[in-house]
Formats: sequence, structure tokens, C-alpha cells
Amino acid sequence: MASAWWPCLILALLSGLAASGFPRSPFLLLGKRSLPEGVANGVEVYSTKINSKVTSRFAHNVVTTRAVNRADTAKEVSFDVELPKTAFITNFTLTIDGVTYPGNVKEKEVAKKQYEKAVSQGKTAGLVKASGRKLEKFTVSVNVAAGSKVTFELTYEELLKRHKGKYEMYLKVQPKQLIKHFEIDVDIFEPQGISMLDAEASFITNDLLGSALTKSFSGKKGHVSFKPSLDQQRSCPTCTDSLLNGDFTITYDVNRESPGNVQIVNGYFVHFFAPQGLPVVPKNVAFVIDISGSMAGRKLEQTKEALLRILDDMKEEDYLNFILFSGDVSTWKEHLVQATPENLQEARTFVKSMEDKGMTNINDGLLRGISMLNKAREEHRVPERSTSIVIMLTDGDANVGESRPEKIQENVRNAIGGKFPLYNLGFGNNLNYNFLENMALENHGFARRIYEDSDADLQLQGFYEEVANPLLTGVEMEYPENAILGLTQNTYQHFYDGSEIVVAGRLVGEDVNSFKADVKGHGAANDLTFTEEVTTEKITLWNRAVPSTFSWLDTVTVTQDGLSMMINRKKNMVVSFGDGVTFVVVLHQVWKKHPVHRDFLGFYVVDSHRMSAQTHGLLGQFFQPFDFKVSDIRPGSDPTKPDATLVVKNHQLTVTRGSQKDYRKDASIGTKVVCWFVHNNGEGLIDGVHTDYIVPNLF
Repeated sequence: MASAWWPCLILALLSGLAASGFPRSPFLLLGKRSLPEGVANGVEVYSTKINSKVTSRFAHNVVTTRAVNRADTAKEVSFDVELPKTAFITNFTLTIDGVTYPGNVKEKEVAKKQYEKAVSQGKTAGLVKASGRKLEKFTVSVNVAAGSKVTFELTYEELLKRHKGKYEMYLKVQPKQLIKHFEIDVDIFEPQGISMLDAEASFITNDLLGSALTKSFSGKKGHVSFKPSLDQQRSCPTCTDSLLNGDFTITYDVNRESPGNVQIVNGYFVHFFAPQGLPVVPKNVAFVIDISGSMAGRKLEQTKEALLRILDDMKEEDYLNFILFSGDVSTWKEHLVQATPENLQEARTFVKSMEDKGMTNINDGLLRGISMLNKAREEHRVPERSTSIVIMLTDGDANVGESRPEKIQENVRNAIGGKFPLYNLGFGNNLNYNFLENMALENHGFARRIYEDSDADLQLQGFYEEVANPLLTGVEMEYPENAILGLTQNTYQHFYDGSEIVVAGRLVGEDVNSFKADVKGHGAANDLTFTEEVTTEKITLWNRAVPSTFSWLDTVTVTQDGLSMMINRKKNMVVSFGDGVTFVVVLHQVWKKHPVHRDFLGFYVVDSHRMSAQTHGLLGQFFQPFDFKVSDIRPGSDPTKPDATLVVKNHQLTVTRGSQKDYRKDASIGTKVVCWFVHNNGEGLIDGVHTDYIVPNLF
């Protein structure tokens, strides 16, 4: 999968701000955390809140930090946030004493140039830079006058990926000082329903975490809140420095009644696909390993440890071989061999005997491994229903043989010919990672950096676990050609256990009732097809996390916990809440071959007077009586539809006579109701404007 496009952000404040005596120095940390409680370098950060709303795996995050300068002189205040590398910034604002300065999001190269120019001119600017394994850091600073307050607000978004059977939301917590109001608040909404939800922090013990953390989920909604008090933030009972310094991770998964799920919002669809319980497809793996001189010592030892663990996880149906490259290329076996117990034991002996030597010939190492996989398939040495994978690990750049990155990429691309994926692992920082990543991506794989650390062997093993269990190969996601526009990637060489394929697109010229998604793939035993269809024909009643499913062909009444639901076959559904209000959902059916109209659902309130006087909304504001007067009836532009003057809410509006159908009693024909139509999207009649009632999600 392609790595996320990472926009950087640059903030250029108004010229008046720079002219107010703010210095040109671009960055300054907040100071040591051991300074007096709540104050560092004369600056008090009194509030930090991370507010996240996750809807259908898509996270919208807002980080807000508020600070005040308690010193007698101007101080520079710094704001830094570490963000997931797969996230993207959508907005940043800086507010000083009530005046807000917006930022502009730019692409990486453009942002870097504008950032350098802004700093040289003494303007305030922020730039995103790499920060560790999973994060990028955004940093910006500004001078604040004595006694003044500043608010930083950063908005970023991220599509959460499913990894080993769970979605992971990763937040870095590092306030650097005690904060009176520190809070992480996360709301999750998943239409499929939430099956599990957990949260943990790397910087705090479970005893302390328990009282500061609340987490819950029911049905489609989940909530996580982390709100430590000042005492819970202290590194010790009498300390004034903070122990909040580490990772806060939220994991969850959704219910899966079927392999896929299609959701439609505002004319767009998103298709989630993650089948379960399928047998694993046997795999043929060529391990292409760098043993050049730079791998000497700890790196080679950790590589050996990881390979030994990987050999323990190989299944007997798998095939493998090791290709070692330095200045030249050598192999364990002449061709791929089956992972029998005897062969695995011999492979362990070979791995333990690997020694570093010479230069780095990436080109010839990869081509040998690719050739071995191609030959095994051509000579029928591997099962017909198996899949091939190349895994290459290196810690440096090519320096012998073909060393031009673009030529190596061309050679590898031609040799693989789109038949199987290439996964590149870059060990350490002394290599051209962009080259490894580009080469992997254009061969349907991905690259991963292995950090030189005590757990490098676990990083290697963790990567292998992601690709160890292919359930499908040659996956194709198919949709009606006349119903979609602007489709994202919809073909994948593999679907791995614990992951998820996500495809999105725009719907055009087709009713959702006939929208169908087919997924085809090759399984371990046979070819498989999965079909998901979006219809209005299902009615699902949720009792906490337990669903009951009905259809419009049913005639049924369900009563539970003060709620009554009655389905009248092919007509309507009536929902009543005790002695309170009753809602009617009418199934409007039209001629199936009608060139324009389609079946649709109508939502009606039967006894709106029972609603609370505080009820509002586009309809709710009219549930209670209100004063109005219609007068001065006169001919309109259409002789059959007179105009009149409506006085309502201190507004004088022109309205037009017309008629509408009431389908509450007769769902097929309806009852004609004469009424007055208000123009201009109800302007003057409704509170505010019509766009006030459009929301981006269900929260």
C-alpha cells in the first residue's frame, strides 16, 4: 500500500504581529519540567485537550493548547505535536489575546521553501519533520507579551488501518510540565457495531491509569477519556515535574457479520473488506539478505535472531530460500525447498553461520531471488495455489555492480513483471530509504524502516507477521461501471489475515438500491466471490450490541425497554417511545422501470406536540405552536399558483400556493394537502440558514 502523502504546514502571521517587537528566533522549547509547578520559563500551559471523533475508521483530531505568559517580560512560547506518519494536517490557527491568525497547508517541498523564507523574514512558521518510528513532529513558536494569552489549535485527520485484527489510534503525550486541565477525549462511531475497545498508556502504571481513564462501548458507539488530575501527573507525590511522557494507544475492532461492508454518505461510498476464517494460502518466500561489511556486529546478530524466529513460524506447506548478497551473491539452496521439519533445521544451521563481508550488490541479490521464484513457478516446484513474496533487507546503498537506483528499479520491475510483491526493509538510517520505498511500491509491496535499537529483531519479526498469512491472492473489487466515478485502488495482489482492504468512490446516476460490490479472489482451495449489496430493504433493531434484522416483507411487532416497533408489510414502520412521541418511516415504492424516480424512505412525526419545548432542528423548531399570518393573496407568476405575504418571526415573506402529499395514512397514493411554499431555502422562516442544519457525521 502506498505511503500517505504528508503535507507540511507553514504559518505566516500578519505583518502587524512581526512589527510588534517579536524576535526572529523560530524555535524554543518550553524549558525544564522541574521548574515551579505549572510554570516553565515564566510560561504556564494551563490547558491541553486532544479531541478526536472517529467515524467509519476515519479520525478527525483537534489538539488545543492554551498558555499564558506569567513573566514580566515577553516570552517565546513553543507548541509541538507529534503526529502519526499516516496522518495529514488540515488546519492550524494561532490566537493571541483574542486575535486569530490562520495557517496554510502546503505540500512538503513547497512548505520547506516557504518555511525557510518566512523564518529569514522574522515571521512565525511551523514545519513537520520526522520524529521516531511512527511519528512526525510539528513545531511552531511565537513571542507572547507579558500577561498575554495564546491558544494553539491544530487539526489533523487519519484513516485508521487494521493491523493484526485491530484498528490502532496512536497519540503521543508529552506536555513537558504539569497542566491544570489535561484531557484526551475520543468518540468512536462504527455503523457495523464495535466488538472490542481498549486503551493503554506506556508512561503510567495500571493503578494510576485506572482512575484517570474511562472507556466504554455499546452497539455502534465507543468512548475513551483520559483526564489525569495534577497529582496523577506528578512523577512522584512531592514532585513538580510530569510523568506524562509516552504513548497513549487506543485499539478497537468492529462486528463482522459478513466479509464486507459498504457505507454510503453524501453521494460517496466506502467499501471495507476483511473476510475471516479462510484457510491460509501457502507462500513461497525468497529472503534476500544483505551481509556486507556494514552489517557486522549487532545488526547481523539481530537479523539472525529474527530469521530464526521466522523459521519457527513457517508452515510445512510453505517454500523458502535464502539469497545472501555482499560484493557477490550466494544462496542456501539452488532452488526453493519445502519448509519440512528437516529443511527448517538445516535452514537454522545456515542462518547461524552467516558472516559479514565485502560490498553491497543489491541489484544482483534481488534479481537472483526474483529469478528463483519465477523458475520455481515455471518448473512446477511449488503448489499451483500458492503465492510468491520477495523480502529484501539491507542497511546501505548499492556500491558494486549496478549501483544506479533508477536502473535497479527498472531491472527489478521488469524481472517481477507484476506477478508478486516486493517488501523492502531498510536497517538503520545510512541508506536511501526513498529508493527502497519507491521500488517496493511499484512492485505492489511496501517498505519498512528497521530502527537500530535493542528490539530490532522484534521489528523484523513483527513485519513478517503482517505478511505471514495470506488468505486471498489476486483480489479484484468490482462495481457497476455506470454507478461510480473517481474510484481508488481496487486491485490487490494479497489480502493478509488481520488486515483490511478499503476502496472508496463517488456514486453517479444510479440509485443505491441497485448498487452492488463484488470481490473476487483466489483462495487456498478455490476461487471465491463475495457480494455486498446496499439496499433500503433491511431493518435492523439494536438492543445494546445485539442486532435483530427484519425486512419490509415482514409484519411484526417488537416491544422492549419502553420502545415499540411495528412493521406493516410493504407499507411503513411505526416506532413509539412509551407515552411519548411516535415516528413513522414510510416505504415509498415507485414503478421499477421509472426513468427517474426510485424507492425511498419518508420520515414523519405523528404527534409532534409531545416533543419537548426545547426540541429544535430543521423540523423540531416547528413542533410547538408559533404565530404567523398569511394575507394579501394575489396572482403569481403561475396563474394556477397565487402568491401571498407571510408574516412570521418578525419577517415579511412572499410565499406561493401549492400542494404536497401526506403519506402517513396511504403510503401508495397519499393525501393531497394544500400549503404555502416558502422560497430561498426557507430564509426568514427557519432559524439561521439552511446550511446550519447540515452535519458531517452523526456526532
